[in-house]
Amino acid sequence: MITAAERLVLPFIRAAESADLNLAMSRDLATQPQTDGKSGAPLEALARVLCGMAPAIEAEVLPAAPWIALLTAAADPKHPGFLGNASPRRILVEAAFLALALRRAPEKLWHGLSADAQAGLLALLRRGRKTRPLQNNWILFPAMIEALFHMVGESWQRGPVEAAVTQMSDWYRGDGVYGDGPEVQVDYYNSFVIHPMLLEIVTAFAAEMPACAENLPLVRRRANRHGETLERMVGPDGSFPPLGRSLTYRCGAFHLLAHLALAELTPATLKLAQIRAALLAVIRRTLGPNANYGPDGWLRIGLNGAQPGLAESYITSGSLYLCSTAFLPLGLPADHRFWTATPLPYTQMKIWTLGEDVQIDSSLELS
Repeated sequence: MITAAERLVLPFIRAAESADLNLAMSRDLATQPQTDGKSGAPLEALARVLCGMAPAIEAEVLPAAPWIALLTAAADPKHPGFLGNASPRRILVEAAFLALALRRAPEKLWHGLSADAQAGLLALLRRGRKTRPLQNNWILFPAMIEALFHMVGESWQRGPVEAAVTQMSDWYRGDGVYGDGPEVQVDYYNSFVIHPMLLEIVTAFAAEMPACAENLPLVRRRANRHGETLERMVGPDGSFPPLGRSLTYRCGAFHLLAHLALAELTPATLKLAQIRAALLAVIRRTLGPNANYGPDGWLRIGLNGAQPGLAESYITSGSLYLCSTAFLPLGLPADHRFWTATPLPYTQMKIWTLGEDVQIDSSLELS
């Protein structure tokens, strides 16, 4: 896993020498037209790769210095690497991913920044407050930003948190699945965004807000159930059903499963070695082949190689780095059971490759 992570972040490490992601990515933008004005690809790339790699940085598996350089430049309007010129909608989305990243690495990333850089990033996050979220998974983004303000001791607003928790509760459709808005869509957004951010939000505010404290056990049970579902989605060869939008986030479709492992909230029905095997399989399948990378090392748009036809209009080269969230367990100590447990096959390997008996799959409401 660490070898794949190092390959994924290598272009960022190179860009950190000049701390200018704008220049580094200028030749690698998506060919798809942008629907929200100026391209926010460099901001997307930094916020999303840090969302996944932050625990590894916090655990000193990856060095912090290059990321401090990139964040410092991103927050400085006078630096060529400033990333605050994206559209208001893009600022909202990426501010939320950046807030989640900083919460996952408070010592190395947040406290590693100078006071000026911290102030610049907070100013960027405050700009995210000015954009009204869409009525879908975006409802979580303002609340995620407030969770970062809460962590760093800044004034935070209750309204976005209450709105997110209440709305997501209303959109719950059963068996660990939330609607991405009023209706269910068959895609991976329950794992890309909904469960990981909702878990982080209710955990962050459980001590101050009764609604969060009351919902925390239920949110965890639902996340556990969706984690079980995700583990069963991984095919014997590491592939998974190409359903719904944003498939170019690749193994980021398993963000929730990786988050549960990092937070030590894994379902009792799953062994850590199973989860480890499943995550490694999808990482190898979606990031292993050389065709996934361009000549400068940046990811190409696709799910398994260069497949620009899979890109929606909002996809840029920066969007792809949500795949980094599959690497969250790198934040666990080397002697953690996630790494040391005797290897085990995951569910589809047991069924299709080994012909083994497996436990029945029960819905949350029936279990």
